Amino acid sequence: MPALTNLQKSLVTQFVAATGANDKTALRFLKNANFKLDVAADTYFASNPDVGGVSSAAREATLEKMFDDLRDPSADPKDSIAAESTMAYLTSLGVNMENAEMFVALELVQAPSFGEITRKGFVDGWKATRVNPSKSAHQQYIRTRIAHLSSDPVYFKKVYRHTFIACKEPEQRALTLENALVFWDMIFSPPGRPWKTASHDWLELWKQFLGEKWTRSVNRDMWNQTLEFANKSMADETLSFWSEDGAWPGVIDEFVAWFREKYPVDAMETDN
Repeated sequence: MPALTNLQKSLVTQFVAATGANDKTALRFLKNANFKLDVAADTYFASNPDVGGVSSAAREATLEKMFDDLRDPSADPKDSIAAESTMAYLTSLGVNMENAEMFVALELVQAPSFGEITRKGFVDGWKATRVNPSKSAHQQYIRTRIAHLSSDPVYFKKVYRHTFIACKEPEQRALTLENALVFWDMIFSPPGRPWKTASHDWLELWKQFLGEKWTRSVNRDMWNQTLEFANKSMADETLSFWSEDGAWPGVIDEFVAWFREKYPVDAMETDN
């Protein structure tokens, strides 16, 4: 059997930490999943619902206790933790609060806002992963999800969409443009998925356009459609997929017009 690469050895270590399985079992599941860690772990947990002798009920009880330990009884409600405790928890996971790592953790626990985690979100989120209910296993699992953020479009979309929910003010229906620009910077930069191609840094162009032309807030539809446009622009930087008859929001139409005026050579190539 060929020797494992350093990456494959790392995946085995991560699988063991997240599941409690031994190296031999980890290698078997990883091989069957072509060394896709999330697929291998999901398959393992599906075939071992009570891994490590821990029943679903016991796992939930442990998660409840873990959540209680996160709370500051003098500051936090019974069934949620506020901003200070939330930041302390993310720090304990080893999450970088200045990049997309933070959004990975907030999506997992379905945080309703930037500075709040509910008991239900914490327990249900971690229970769904079926990862061993321990700090070290949770830390390792978060690292695996972060590692997949830029390479798994479906997962990236899931985290991206939840970012809007978690980062807007609870009573508001939209993000301020200033905040949206900050969060786009974070999610479209490593370890997130960079929005750029060989010829263009689309994120910088998007930010420049909005700074010059956009004075309104960013609602959910604009946030979501920006990702759809980002995906298509990375696949086709000539923007030939766009048409006046398309269903893009007006801000995207305006951006395309602005871009083609700024880069007329690209527009001519598209027309040809």
